[in-house]
Amino acid sequence: MKAYTVSQLAEMAGVSVRTLHHYDHIDLLKPSSRTAAGYRLYKEQDLLRLQQILFFKELDFPLGEIRGILDDPEFDQVQALENHRRLLQGRADRLAHLLRTIDKTVRRLTEDNMTMTDEELYEGFTKEQIERYKREAREMYDPELVAESERRVRNLSKAQWNAVKEEGDRVTRALAEVADRAPGDLEVQKLIARHHAWIGHFYLAPAELYRGLGRGYAEHPDFRKFYDGYRPGLADFMQAAMAYYADHTLEEEG
Repeated sequence: MKAYTVSQLAEMAGVSVRTLHHYDHIDLLKPSSRTAAGYRLYKEQDLLRLQQILFFKELDFPLGEIRGILDDPEFDQVQALENHRRLLQGRADRLAHLLRTIDKTVRRLTEDNMTMTDEELYEGFTKEQIERYKREAREMYDPELVAESERRVRNLSKAQWNAVKEEGDRVTRALAEVADRAPGDLEVQKLIARHHAWIGHFYLAPAELYRGLGRGYAEHPDFRKFYDGYRPGLADFMQAAMAYYADHTLEEEG
């Protein structure tokens, strides 16, 4: 029968040599034999006993109690292993539940992968305004387009949504600064290209749709109020610049 030295057993079991020396000292795990030089040698029954010790330790049993259990003449090793499995499975289930809770908390704290609520999508508006805007959107545009826009936005994390809002604000402020130029001005059209790319976060906007969106900016009172809040007349300027972009860039690309 093969025998293992204390260092070999320590490596196999993932414990220290000092721990095995301690177990020997307190009569918890004594080696089956020793060499002529006095070195400890452990055999199969010692390995099985150590396995039981480690299982009981994992379940927080004190060493003295473990020794009493293992030294009991009626100790049933198979039954003990089955009990260990049941108890460890229960602990594993509890730990898995805790891990899921931690993952949810981390996602909430980092705001990753969190679905957006209507209140977050329409921050600053009342519930009545939100319902009106959603209703008007479906009346003014293709309902499938509106649904696609909502799906795209709701798939964004809160951090991504905030980045989209910030980009929209930056583009609008930049356009307000050049609103005294002609709609076809090169700098204006570069900014409108950024605006068109920004719209792409919500839905694809070919020429006719983008042109119609510009008309909406000028004709819808809430849109006009929003853009004119950046600079008086900006809504009309946006309509003209977006129409120019639709005619001279999107139509040609199409």
